[in-house]
Amino acid sequence: MKLQIERAALLKALGHVQSVVERRNTIPILSNVLMHAAPEGMLAFSATDMDLELIERVPAQIERAGRTTVPAHTLYDIVRKLPEGAQIGLEASGERGSMVLRCGRSIFTLSCLPPEDYPVMASGELGHTFTVTASELKTLVDRTRFAISTEETRYYLNGIYLHATKTNEVPVIRAVATDGHRLARVEMVLPEGAAGMPGVIVPRKTVLELRKLVDESEDEIEVALSETKIRFAVGNATLTSKLIDGTFPDYDRVIPTANDKILEVKCKEFAEAVDRVSTISTEKSRAVKLAITPGTNGGNLSVSASSPENGTAVEELEVRYLSEPIEIGFNSRYLLDIAAQIEGEGAQFVMSDSASPTIVRDRTDPSALYVLMPMRV
Repeated sequence: MKLQIERAALLKALGHVQSVVERRNTIPILSNVLMHAAPEGMLAFSATDMDLELIERVPAQIERAGRTTVPAHTLYDIVRKLPEGAQIGLEASGERGSMVLRCGRSIFTLSCLPPEDYPVMASGELGHTFTVTASELKTLVDRTRFAISTEETRYYLNGIYLHATKTNEVPVIRAVATDGHRLARVEMVLPEGAAGMPGVIVPRKTVLELRKLVDESEDEIEVALSETKIRFAVGNATLTSKLIDGTFPDYDRVIPTANDKILEVKCKEFAEAVDRVSTISTEKSRAVKLAITPGTNGGNLSVSASSPENGTAVEELEVRYLSEPIEIGFNSRYLLDIAAQIEGEGAQFVMSDSASPTIVRDRTDPSALYVLMPMRV
């Protein structure tokens, strides 16, 4: 294998594939990236952790086609430190078991492992295929991923649940994530080809890697899935992942339907007040208390926090609230996470009492809904 490639193209592709490779591996070849130089002028990189596989192709001047595997993080770090705009030469021969990288006056020789030993992920038959825009996929991911559980024992919550359903008889694709303390539910009109797709749980790591790819793409993204695997084709990159083998809980049961106390706040003002006041709350609980009272001018909200070691903090806000007074406590970080997803000016809190789940909505966007469990303060 012998080729020339621009640093920018190499760095971008390596940046994507090296983040799939785990830092600690008991199987040495999984620390490597598979490089395949094809005669038609494309260099393909493959990386896998056995659950997730990313293949990305970049243009290069191929002098001699071939394959090899090199340490992913080492190669990425070398290329990152090379000067911008540089041309990089890569040459590997099967007999030596090494690859030579040349750039200007720099020469690096990296140890290689046999490409024949590199594991390939069989995707099998992916029966359901549809396309979504980059912005639609960003919205589904961004507005739900903050609520993914990190608790390994509840592995079925360690991802985003994607499924086809109906809202007011309109077919939609819905993304749901929950960690038991908060729930995020976002939907969009069902794309053509997605009808009848199975409900699938996309793992957290796959979601994070996908989000990085989507960030740099304006193209349509092709999604193909079966009951066990999902594949995203984003530009020159293809991300294939196993799905979480588990049953996502019946989330509709935790979305309250009888809440009757409606609080409307200016989202930015509210988030800033919560952020300031929470400075006082203890690191462990991060609790803030909302005391809401109706008033002649619409209503008043008092945001407060206290801790034995730090003291107390209170901030008053003018709000719209017409029901009877209520005091309710929340984890401030959870409140801020949800407030960050609301793009409109106004947020709406629909409450029942201080011990029941609260619904939070963006007043200008009915496609997203959040549920937050209160806490004692």
